[in-house]
This record gives sequence, structure tokens and C-alpha cells, in this order.
Amino acid sequence: MNAIEIAGPGGGPEVLRLVQRPDPAPAKGELLIAVKAAGINRPDVLQRKGAYPPPPGASDLPGLEVAGTVTAGSDDDLAAAGLKIGDRVCALVAGGGYAELCTAPAGQCLPIPAGLSDVEAAALPETFFTVWQNVFHIARLKAGETLLVQGGSSGIGTTAIALAKAIGASVIVTAGSDDKVAACVQLGADHGINYRTQDFVAEVQRITGGKGVDVVLDMVAGDYVGREIECLATDGRLALIAVQGGTKSSFDAGLVLRKRIAIVGSTLRPRSVAYKTVLAQELRATVWPLIEAGRVKPVIHKVFPAAQAADAHALMESSSHVGKIVLSW
Repeated sequence: MNAIEIAGPGGGPEVLRLVQRPDPAPAKGELLIAVKAAGINRPDVLQRKGAYPPPPGASDLPGLEVAGTVTAGSDDDLAAAGLKIGDRVCALVAGGGYAELCTAPAGQCLPIPAGLSDVEAAALPETFFTVWQNVFHIARLKAGETLLVQGGSSGIGTTAIALAKAIGASVIVTAGSDDKVAACVQLGADHGINYRTQDFVAEVQRITGGKGVDVVLDMVAGDYVGREIECLATDGRLALIAVQGGTKSSFDAGLVLRKRIAIVGSTLRPRSVAYKTVLAQELRATVWPLIEAGRVKPVIHKVFPAAQAADAHALMESSSHVGKIVLSW
């Protein structure tokens, strides 16, 4: 098969190269997918830079989400997933997505929602699993509450906007330009804040009338944590999913106590297949109907031929995109 490998960790986008690899075979509990499209994600960039190695047993090829057709798997594994050979699926994987063939745990394979292309479906797993886990499963956002999304124009951000609005929550986002703020509002965000020109703490207080937000989805960490605690309402929840702004934070612990704030953090890639299977089942039952009804849709910024993966990574690192970047075979 053709695949995109990292020639050497620690390099720029140019270390991504098109190679031929042996075809993988599904192990017990796995299905084999003929990949038509694969999503690009920040962890792929970190892996390329040598900062986020794949977990033990995972492929060394980058790529955490794919869409395509099931080509192999045992009868038992297919039955357990409610799938058959030839079905169109998208899947969350721990690695190996940048290839024409990819194995995936059967429980992490989901039928492509009716009406979606392979490219659109490839943009679902990583962001939808992540947002569902952190915003709804862990931080328990519910209808009538307000969510603050740091980085609203990212793939995670656009997904969070769509899902939060679909369940009846209000959404405030931050973004790095007026154009990105406008794009987020057009996608459904109730309010947007340009973090380069505005103080997001002051703006959140103004927008909420001093009440604050109920949930913050944070990909920045660093010195944002203390400021986000100021933004949170009583009984607010702060969900940390990345540390793009650094791992060290300083905050007012007294404010955490007085507001009864919960600070939670998680990474999805090393979690067990059993855990991810539960998330997949919840998404299929709760979110897939919203997608098929047209109430939620992935936002695709640009599609690159797989051989141009280096260009896709360069775009990701430029942070000039709104929504998802996808590779196609």
C-alpha cells in the first residue's frame, strides 16, 4: 500500500514522505479499512516533531481518523460492530491513518452518516470523540448553559460550536482574527472574541452580565488557566485538552474554592478500546441522528491529495484555517 511516513521525528513538514508499506492485516477485534480520506490533527504535527509518540502497539504512521470501506474482519467482529464487508465507515485510530489501508478496533468504527462524503466523514472521529468526551461526558454541558471555546475556528472549535448549539447551549468563542471571529459566528457561535485585540475575561463578563460561563473548553493552558477561572460561573467546569500555551499555570485557588470550580483534563489517544467504544456508541445514538438531520455538519477548510501531506501540515501550523484539513487518496 501507499502511505505517508515521518522520515525522521523532529523535522518540519518536509519530513513527511510518500512510501510503500506492507498491507496491514486486522488482528482479533479489528477491521481493515480501505481508506479514502484521513483527517489532519494537531497531534499528528506533534508526532512529526517528536513530541507525541504513538502509544505502544500503534502504527508509527501518523493519522488518527479515517473514512473508507470495510474490506476485512472476522464475522464476530463485524457482527459486534453491526457492520459488514463493503460498508462505508469512519473510525478513530491510535495511528496509521495516513495510508491506503488502516486497521481499526471494531468498536471504534462507525457507519458514515447518510448524506456525507468520505472527506466529510474523515473529519468526524477525532474531533467529535474529543468534544463529546470533554464537553458533554466530563464537563456535562447541558441545554441553557454557556460554553466558552478557546480557539473556536479549529476543527475542535467548530465541532464544539455545532454540538453545543444542537443541544441548546449558548456559545462564546475566542479566535485570533476578526475574520475568524466572523466565521465562528456564521457557524453558529453566539459571540466571538478576538483574543489578540480584546481581553477575553472582560468580554466574557460583559457578555454574561457578570455571571460567567458554565464550561470552558481549553486547548491553550499556560497562563490562560487563571484567566479562565475568572471567567467561570459558580459550579463552573474547566476542561483542559491540550497545552499549546505551556504546562505551567498560576491561578487563584481561593476563587476555585469559592466558585466550586472543577478543573479536569484528559487525553484520548491512550485510552482503552473499551472506553472509546462507549464513546462511539454514545455518538452513534445521540450525535449521528443530528448529522443525518442536517443539524450538525463537519466544517472542511481544505482537502489535499495524500501525497501533499507536507502542505497540509504547513497549513495546520499556520493556523490560518477554519475547520478541518483532510487528506484524500
